[in-house]
Amino acid sequence: MSTQSPSAIDDILAEHSGLERQLADPALHDDPAAARRVGKRFAELAPVMATYNRLKTAREDLEAARELAADDASFAAEIPALEEAVDELDATLTDLLAPRDPHDADDVVLEIKSGAGGEESALFAADLARMYLKYCERHGWKAQVLGVTESDLGGYKEATFSIKSKEAVRDGVWSRLKFEGGVHRVQRVPVTESQGRIHTSAAGVLIYPEPEEVAEVTIDETELRIDVYRSSGKGGQGVNTTDSAVRITHLPTGIVVTCQNERSQLQNKARAMQVLAARLQSAAEEEAEAAAAQGRAAQIRTVDRSERIRTYNFPENRITDHRIGYKANNLDAVLAGDMDNLLDALVAADRQARMEAE
Repeated sequence: MSTQSPSAIDDILAEHSGLERQLADPALHDDPAAARRVGKRFAELAPVMATYNRLKTAREDLEAARELAADDASFAAEIPALEEAVDELDATLTDLLAPRDPHDADDVVLEIKSGAGGEESALFAADLARMYLKYCERHGWKAQVLGVTESDLGGYKEATFSIKSKEAVRDGVWSRLKFEGGVHRVQRVPVTESQGRIHTSAAGVLIYPEPEEVAEVTIDETELRIDVYRSSGKGGQGVNTTDSAVRITHLPTGIVVTCQNERSQLQNKARAMQVLAARLQSAAEEEAEAAAAQGRAAQIRTVDRSERIRTYNFPENRITDHRIGYKANNLDAVLAGDMDNLLDALVAADRQARMEAE
């Protein structure tokens, strides 16, 4: 028996048909941005349409088997397997039609900043950066370094990355990494500790969606402080030879973005302005979401980024996510990029929270 709302699937069918017509219209492709937007949404609906069509076929096969079984008992043996297939596909389609985060298909900008703990915190921030980059490699995502400030021992005082899917997908980078924002705590013996004592330090992670097109965001140039400086990366031609790196401070909010990866100062400024617009858009959306959430149970992805979300305990090889009570003794594997079990648990908890909030 179907558990989906008929109107929900009808709306999807109508939207998919409309997108198909748009993509077939040569005029759409005269506007590359519009074509990308339509193509992205079309790709998001592909799993829904594929499951719906399989379910429709399975139902037709089940009905035919029941009709044939009325005249020939040998066809009755096929009915249980067909009923099971219909139930499974129906459940899958219900899940696909469940309330979704509108940014799930988006790419992201990821920032990591060292916190309390000095040099040890910076080394931990670099460990987090490597963990995310390895996870990106496993999923075939493209990670671009926008800016890095290193500590004396090679840790990261701060680092900013742009992470993108290689193609339009329903569940993009944001759908997996959106839960990473917050304070990450580490417990271990620092390389700077001579007495072998375990220390606790922390690093902060900020992550926000970076859609292909940032919505209309008004940025008053008079509210910006723009500094240029020499790129601080190691090696490579052109490094430390020109003041090409750009740091933009949005004075009303205190948001600071940097970019030093592009070849020229103008390119770095343009990229930094894109990141700033995405940051401001994300902040506005979170403020609206927080206002709308008043009186409701706390959601999995907290807006309060100062909250400690996870502890990395090196002596016990244990990782703990405090939001959902997740614990596992495979810290070494997680730091090597094997994050899927952890993220699957967060995705499942988020989905449950969304369904309960409906």
